[in-house]
Amino acid sequence: MSERPGVTALCDTLPIFPLTGVLLLPRGRLPLNIFEPRYLAMTRDALGGDRLIGMVQPSDPNQPASGNPPVYATGCAGRITSFSETDDGRYLITLTGLCRFRIRDELPLSSGYRRVVPRWDEFANDLRNPRDPAFDRERLMRALRAYFDRHQIKAEWDAVSSVPGEQLITSIAMVCPFEPSEKQALLEAPNLDERAQLLTTIVEMAIMDRPSESGGARH
Repeated sequence: MSERPGVTALCDTLPIFPLTGVLLLPRGRLPLNIFEPRYLAMTRDALGGDRLIGMVQPSDPNQPASGNPPVYATGCAGRITSFSETDDGRYLITLTGLCRFRIRDELPLSSGYRRVVPRWDEFANDLRNPRDPAFDRERLMRALRAYFDRHQIKAEWDAVSSVPGEQLITSIAMVCPFEPSEKQALLEAPNLDERAQLLTTIVEMAIMDRPSESGGARH
């Protein structure tokens, strides 16, 4: 498979990993600690094939994680770009986001993990080199400083300020503890410009809607 395949070169069957509140975006990097037997099998199979895994969120976060809950129809496929095995049999992997997809059909379980037939065509632009997103960077940075302070998240602001636009938007969207529905909305944003605007709105609303608590640090 080429480094930047077209949508027709992507796989026809994709294993999915449902995790509430976990977001993968194109060109983002997501570290994962794999320990459940079915996901160990999924990782082994992916490593033996095209190395792709689809990250999706359950559509009802109140459903038990142990079953096979309904999931949102849109996810993002990542390629395993880092892999190691621990002494106790866990896999530590990093997924690098490649392309979003829509679930067309779900297939029977394989070794306990879920597989889908993905549709890639709607998100072909994910595979192209993006231009820098158009957004009010200073406005977002002001909101982020207040948001990080409220959540007691430490940041090297000089480094954050120098990060390219897409990398900033992708990293903040993936790492901040937003609600699962907000993470899904960021995933489904049609393009980088709209994702940047939506991210700014989410951060600003979080500051307004959640006044500081007198009981100390949040965790």
